[in-house]
Amino acid sequence: MKVNRSSLQLISAILLSSLLLSACSAPSANLEPAPSIEPTLSPQPTLSPSPSPTAEPAAELLSPLTGLPVTEGALLRPLSVMINNAPAARPQSGISEADVVYEVLAEGGITRLIGIFQSHTGVVKIGPIRSIRPYLIDIGESYGGVTVHAGGSPDAYAILQKQNKEDLDEIGRAGAYFWRDKERKAPHNLYSNAAMLREGAAWLGFAEDTKVPGYLFSPAELPLGGEAAPEFTVNFLLKSYTVDYKYNAERKTFVRWVNGKPHLDLNNNNPVEAANVMVMGADHKVLDDVGRLQVDVELGGEALLFQHGQVTKGRWSRKQDDIIRFVKDGKEALMATGVTHILIVPNAPSFSSHIQYAESNQEPGE
Repeated sequence: MKVNRSSLQLISAILLSSLLLSACSAPSANLEPAPSIEPTLSPQPTLSPSPSPTAEPAAELLSPLTGLPVTEGALLRPLSVMINNAPAARPQSGISEADVVYEVLAEGGITRLIGIFQSHTGVVKIGPIRSIRPYLIDIGESYGGVTVHAGGSPDAYAILQKQNKEDLDEIGRAGAYFWRDKERKAPHNLYSNAAMLREGAAWLGFAEDTKVPGYLFSPAELPLGGEAAPEFTVNFLLKSYTVDYKYNAERKTFVRWVNGKPHLDLNNNNPVEAANVMVMGADHKVLDDVGRLQVDVELGGEALLFQHGQVTKGRWSRKQDDIIRFVKDGKEALMATGVTHILIVPNAPSFSSHIQYAESNQEPGE
């Protein structure tokens, strides 16, 4: 059969159409998204927090002067402050916060107080502050303290200058660290406070730390076993300087009275009191027409120690570069924890003539 060109073109067209129709009618591929594969995590071990190392409790800081815990930070160098005790200067400020208080004659029958301040660093007002004598320098320095005063006797100034003592003198270069209280008349109105005095000591370049000798304290708070003495009286020379101490069994302290009235701190109205009261006899010598004294605070002598409502007879003793201590049967006596007062009376006409106490069959405080 003979096929012409037009026939071939027609056949080709038909075959192409058939192929196209077949392609269109074929089912479309069902393309599903591939499943996402989530990684399987192996369980991790549970880590228990490691225990914190147990800190060793810090050793309790105790005052070498009172035996009591220190609650106001680190122990600083003591301040040895000369405090006016004339009737016009009472009541004094800050005296109840001193760790140790001395009372000793100055001249003319008047007494001076020395407050040794260390445990309480925030005393807001101390004074009135007065002048110094050689034996007062000696007592204050025995505690490693910075001496605080306003003027002094010629002999005292000679010691301060020749020996280059570390002192704060209101009349000298430390005047900016004191103030006058307008409510009182001079010379009974000079004051400072612990912060200002320490600032002054730092400004003058005084050592911040020093060796502070301490007392031995009774851990069981046991009395020495002396005679009962719930009250006693100390006379210096003048009637206006008669001091009584009365035992308070609840507070375990002897509360101080002056001229028949409780001795109170003007800062806080707290009683001036002490766990230990030592009365010691010393030789006194008049040096000049003014009545300035030389008081022996080195050689030792008779003494009485009052604590826990009892009195113990013994002696006072002092080694070189040390504080005054109470000795019984050749051994230093244990002190009750708390404040200590030391009253220095003349040996003339006798030590016993300056102190009276009534023995009692009652238990202290009854």
